[in-house]
Amino acid sequence: MLQFDIRAILKSKAPKAHVPNFLVRYLERIAHVAQMNSFLRKYPTKKNYDFIKLVISEELGCTASIDGTEHIPTDGKPVIFVSNHPLGGLDGMIIAQMIHETRKERELKVIVNELLMYIEPINGLWAPVNKVGRLSREQVEAQQRMWESGTDVLTFPAGACSRLQRINGHWQIQDLEWQKNFVQRAKEYQRDIVPIYFEGRNSRFFYILALLRKWLHIKLNIEMLYLVDEMYGAHGKHFQVHVLPPIPYTTFDNTKTPKEWAQYVKSIVYATNYTSC
Repeated sequence: MLQFDIRAILKSKAPKAHVPNFLVRYLERIAHVAQMNSFLRKYPTKKNYDFIKLVISEELGCTASIDGTEHIPTDGKPVIFVSNHPLGGLDGMIIAQMIHETRKERELKVIVNELLMYIEPINGLWAPVNKVGRLSREQVEAQQRMWESGTDVLTFPAGACSRLQRINGHWQIQDLEWQKNFVQRAKEYQRDIVPIYFEGRNSRFFYILALLRKWLHIKLNIEMLYLVDEMYGAHGKHFQVHVLPPIPYTTFDNTKTPKEWAQYVKSIVYATNYTSC
């Protein structure tokens, strides 16, 4: 029977570490393990997009409006979808579902934190990135096949969900610096980029915790532990998603470095929309 097991995850990630029972129980509470397992038992045969759709609509009661779907290519050529990452999980599911409904004939892989692979009904949709250690050789080879096969890819170039930052004298909720990998892949595999802006925010607690951790110079990403709690806290919310015009891969010439081009694409995503505090 499908089961989300915090103890098993901790053991697989740190087999020699002793985690006190009270801490395991706390992690189970903020990760809503009982609710997640109840949902898994209710729909044991649901997989992939059928599972995601039920999570969004039934478990979380969320809805979303999409504008700019005309910008999603229909010519069948593989593309790279890039998006800001305000929520850290739910946004990825909503965008993946949107792309699937528009390009049903194509396979899509979403580059995500390796921890999401533990959610078995949807782990076939993910291309994992290990934030703690290194990917296995099998995972590295799977990613290489993904790029070479022409599979569509959805990635969040910040590599983490948005944080509260002081930008141009104003507190804003925005992604950290975007990484250059998607630009390099676009050039290497001749894939156009489809930028996406997702309107959304986590709780004030999440952002204050992140600022406090940074102020205390704590390297461990403590706030990440609360992302499932943030997802359940979004119950009943409506989200707006904006699909922007594609950027041809030929745009990324030698006038800028890949890192500079990555920030250029980020600036396009945030050109007319940002979430202020």
